[in-house]
Amino acid sequence: GDIPDSVAEQAKVFYFNYPSNPTGATAPREFFEDIVAFAKKYEILLVHDLCYAELAFDGYQPTSLLEIPGGKDIGVEFHTMSKTYNMAGWRIGFVVGNSHIIQGLRTLKTNLDYGVFTALQSAAKTALQLPDEYLYQVQERYRQRRDFLIQGLGELGWNVRKTLATMYLWVPCPPGIGSTDFALSVLQKTGVVVTPGNAFGSGGEGYVRISLIAECERLGEALSRFEQAGICYE
Repeated sequence: GDIPDSVAEQAKVFYFNYPSNPTGATAPREFFEDIVAFAKKYEILLVHDLCYAELAFDGYQPTSLLEIPGGKDIGVEFHTMSKTYNMAGWRIGFVVGNSHIIQGLRTLKTNLDYGVFTALQSAAKTALQLPDEYLYQVQERYRQRRDFLIQGLGELGWNVRKTLATMYLWVPCPPGIGSTDFALSVLQKTGVVVTPGNAFGSGGEGYVRISLIAECERLGEALSRFEQAGICYE
């Protein structure tokens, strides 16, 4: 819904993340244009997390805040090496956008630590210079896993929408059971871990998040355990 003027007038920072974790939701360019206009009107700093920029499928291209006229003037955009380049835990990423905001972040970072280990920075630099073919391979790998899991869940009664980006599926719980109870039931009966949607906030109740980081063989094993345990959507 709309943000009341009384709230917008007090706001300092608007943080958003599309494509989104945990739901896999995407936002059209028009949304970004509206956000920039909104932020300019109320003098709000925009912070966009674009960590899934390259993990997009079926011809979809995620929108960058920086491609919107005026976006760079009032915001910054973060990116991480954790997703596309499988560097989770390396704690390396970068931020682009308004120079004054970045200078403030630089000052903050300087007071927190001395930066990322140089060898990791060199590895990240090498990764960013990989040919586009690498990105296409990563996209295809996750697309195959997405389609495989959606089909398998469909055979168990689920109707899961085909997300256009990220490495997650946002799966509804069977009727009559909440997110936490369903996740615990799945774990106890199958040994498979799914993340309860309410772990991300009350709006996630009634869903679980399933990650696509495993190969299709392991995803297939999880589906087989679901079937053997009688876990289905009905």
